Amino acid sequence: MKAKINLKNILFLDIETVPEASTFEGLDSTKQELFEQKTKYQRKEDFTPEEFYERAGIWAEFGKIVCISVGFFDHESKGLSFRLKSFYGTDEVEILEDFKNLLDEHFNQKNHVLCAHNGKEFDFPYLARRMIINKIELPEKLNLFGKKPWEVPHLDTMEMWKFGDYKHYTSLNLLTNILGIPSPKEDIDGSQVARVYYEENDLIRIAKYCENDTLAVAQVYLRFKNLKILIKGQVTRVQ
Repeated sequence: MKAKINLKNILFLDIETVPEASTFEGLDSTKQELFEQKTKYQRKEDFTPEEFYERAGIWAEFGKIVCISVGFFDHESKGLSFRLKSFYGTDEVEILEDFKNLLDEHFNQKNHVLCAHNGKEFDFPYLARRMIINKIELPEKLNLFGKKPWEVPHLDTMEMWKFGDYKHYTSLNLLTNILGIPSPKEDIDGSQVARVYYEENDLIRIAKYCENDTLAVAQVYLRFKNLKILIKGQVTRVQ
């Protein structure tokens, strides 16, 4: 855990991902074979590749990003405020470029850090891999090549909660429950995002879900610092 970080220097984020095609049959034969090989040990004999494909969004090689929600603290005359903004749509390149521009223009200083729940295992590497796949130059905050561990500008609320216990996994939903934070799971959960995207085409619903998770990460961070959590009037959604 990095000590003495100004709240205004942290960009909280969450991403939502889906399989790159709506069905396994939508992949070409080579990609189908590669997916079968990639998931062989996870599937064992319980699922066929076709049945297992609904989980493809968790791998950057077989998924894509449909929403990135970010949040940051600001101070106004009436006190602390938190602003939320989402980049979402059907064009992953546009989503990634908009997010990169935000980092390059507003969160590019040495003391700026990114924060997500399980971010070091999922969000940060997924973002970096999808940018490379889409031929987008990595922003400094995601380019870890050559960096020493203490130079990596990433915070992970799940890692912070581990307190050195590398075998301990705690979901964001569980953390919010035990810390007295409103649950981010008001509508859907991560397992339903692909269906909402491909069957309902409801990107706004996905963006709201993603924003709720981003806000929850910030609330968890506040509790870790023994600070008061945000109330409704302190949170603003930016278009």
